[in-house]
Amino acid sequence: MSSVPVAAEPALEALLEMLAEPRAPISVSSAQRARDVHIADSLRGLEVEALAGAHRIADLGSGAGLPGLVLAACRPKARFDLIESLGRKCEFLRDAAERMGLDNTTVICDRSEDWASAQGREAYDAVTSRAVGSLATLAELASPLLREGGVLVAWKGARSEAEESALARAEPRLAMEPVEIRTVRPYAGSRNRHIHLLRKNGPTPNGLPRRPGMAAKRPFGSE
Repeated sequence: MSSVPVAAEPALEALLEMLAEPRAPISVSSAQRARDVHIADSLRGLEVEALAGAHRIADLGSGAGLPGLVLAACRPKARFDLIESLGRKCEFLRDAAERMGLDNTTVICDRSEDWASAQGREAYDAVTSRAVGSLATLAELASPLLREGGVLVAWKGARSEAEESALARAEPRLAMEPVEIRTVRPYAGSRNRHIHLLRKNGPTPNGLPRRPGMAAKRPFGSE
């Protein structure tokens, strides 16, 4: 497991306590594995150079704050926006950030497409996402949020030839290109875990973002 900065340890302990509470937006089994699986998995993002050097970061579909809150605790000088559309999850994220003592974190309770049409447009050096959607969907949601040259860091499980092919077909419409697929073993017994790194290679294409939900329902490259 990636090492945790000493200064971040109290914040991560506070997050673990909250993840064990009944209102936490994760299952009981996930809460029981939070330290050894979910925190460990999130910490692997610190090994991605482009993410470790980013100053402003958006976490898509932040949910329980994995990886967003974990990374924010370990990188106090960077700014993190946790984008989450469900109100109860937003409330959890706000309470968690407060209990963790994070002053570098803002919860954006909005659809990412709407945020990308407003203050979030081309505002970020990096976008993170863990277990949210297909690569083509994530690339589409990330593109209008990222500045040119910014990166998407996506936590995924086993590699999917169909998913990667769909992303390749969608590339010209998204200004997003794959840079690296990194095999990771963040916790004991883990296998088939990968981090995908994509880079925005031009201006945001016309028509992005599409209407909320379209990237998931009809992703580019799926035809």
